[in-house]
Amino acid sequence: MTDIEKLGKILSESSSAVFFGGAGMSTESGIPDFRSANGIYNQKLHKTFSPEEMASHNFFVRHPEEFFAFYRERFVYLDAKPNAGHIALAELEKKGILSAVVTQNIDGLHQIAGSKVVYELHGSIRRSFCVKCGKKYGVEFVMNNIPVPYCDCGGIVKPDVVLYGENLDDKTVANSIRAILDADTLIIGGTSLIVYPAAGLINYFCGRHLILINKSPTQADSDAELVIRENIGETLSKAAALLD
Repeated sequence: MTDIEKLGKILSESSSAVFFGGAGMSTESGIPDFRSANGIYNQKLHKTFSPEEMASHNFFVRHPEEFFAFYRERFVYLDAKPNAGHIALAELEKKGILSAVVTQNIDGLHQIAGSKVVYELHGSIRRSFCVKCGKKYGVEFVMNNIPVPYCDCGGIVKPDVVLYGENLDDKTVANSIRAILDADTLIIGGTSLIVYPAAGLINYFCGRHLILINKSPTQADSDAELVIRENIGETLSKAAALLD
């Protein structure tokens, strides 16, 4: 039995599977990751500040014009489309196999693909809000109001993404933990599992099947029933097709 067939069999026996994904989930949609050799955080983008500094709350407050220039160029990919993996997960949810997606990604592609229960640990580029009055805006407002987007009240409109120095949303974390606790299968894909506190959420899993789909080794490999070193999109799509 191939790894794809093993994954298909596990999914066929699951009724509350959860997918926990990272940047590797979206690289197949043309969105670069952050920590690989060619990732955003390993690029020299600015003579004074590192990319990680520019993605911090402190930088947003102190250098808003430079923050938004960096954000628009490196974080927002509105032309990106869901790949086969996003679509497969949405289909698994429709079939009653997948109960939730827990993602570290901010691109919103899971929802565009059709997934309904998505917990975005690091927020989403699709949402923005005024830091002063709380008024909500879409991504277009941030992209079109250059250099710094301001609300009618005079406050800066901030993308609803978690920057360095900011805490994760308590409700999103609680929902993610509950989904993982209740899961019979946990599929981890496209994440190095080195970004905390998000990576620590997988420790709540106590179900039957732990699956890893990742190009490089992770700290959870030794605990997994199945480790697949292939593209996530192709792997999920082929496994899901076996259920039709």
